Amino acid sequence: MITIDGSMGEGGGQVLRTSLALSLVTGQPVRLENVRAGRRTPGLLRQHLTAVNAAAEVGGAEVEGAALGSTELEFRPGPVRPGEYAFAVGTAGSATLVLQTVLPPLLLAPGPSRLTLEGGTHNPLAPPFDFLERSFLPVVNRMGPRVSASLERHGFYPAGGGRFSVEVEPAAKLVPIELADRGEVVRRRALAAVANLPFSIAQRELAVVEKELGWTGDELRGEAVMGSRGPGNVLFLEIACEHVTEVVVGFGERGVSAEAVASRGPPPAPGSRNTGGARGAPPAPHRNDPFALAGGGTYTTIPLSRHSTTNIEVIEAFLGPTFTVEELGRGQRRVAVLRH
Repeated sequence: MITIDGSMGEGGGQVLRTSLALSLVTGQPVRLENVRAGRRTPGLLRQHLTAVNAAAEVGGAEVEGAALGSTELEFRPGPVRPGEYAFAVGTAGSATLVLQTVLPPLLLAPGPSRLTLEGGTHNPLAPPFDFLERSFLPVVNRMGPRVSASLERHGFYPAGGGRFSVEVEPAAKLVPIELADRGEVVRRRALAAVANLPFSIAQRELAVVEKELGWTGDELRGEAVMGSRGPGNVLFLEIACEHVTEVVVGFGERGVSAEAVASRGPPPAPGSRNTGGARGAPPAPHRNDPFALAGGGTYTTIPLSRHSTTNIEVIEAFLGPTFTVEELGRGQRRVAVLRH
């Protein structure tokens, strides 16, 4: 049994999610100690418990310590079982991070799966649904599987209540890919969405994007979200390039003006330069799992965050030495997977 110290690196839920995913893929049981020790409230919160239960269901696992507040967990997986699943966080906790836990094993499962996930879909501290759909899943699909996602209802923090579905057509093996640069910019889109808030907020955010980035006309779009359980505001900047699509996100907050949300969101570089690292946003943690499972491939990115390096540490606890990181200059890194 592999033992993982949950206080390693950034000491958050990333350690738990990566451990569960790799345990399912490799079939190796894992014991987690000091779960989320680096957080203000250690132990399993509702979002993390949902991820544990989802992993257990997908892998027919035996689990000890699956309770709210638990700081220790033992997870003994069985064979991964494709099928139709529904997982609900029950709070505004991120449903996209629950998906991060179960998607890697389902990419290599012996049959297709359909997932329905409920909870937060647009949270400030987690990748929003739009990043998964437009930036992450297209990269995964280049490796062989066919994964599609459909948003049925937005779930903003703190109300939650979002819902989306994911269809997974697995591959027998993931194919290594090379993401050396973004390539030419082929399309840009700014989307300002508001739920149960004045539409003028979206208009003001788009006015900042037009003024500061020079985006105009069809590149700017406002949306009044219907059916949301609570209020919410999010600004997306999507830069579609030849080889990768970047999605930069800014969330509205109480007491923060629309102009401030738009101004602090994107760096100007993605919209003003045609070449550069194939970094996407956010960078490495989501990419690392499928790249590692492909047993090869490279990508360039911005300097790795502690979140990213922690993710790599956990992967290598299961797979052995897996990644090399090379500094390229100009704030770029080349991440390569050692072939195995």
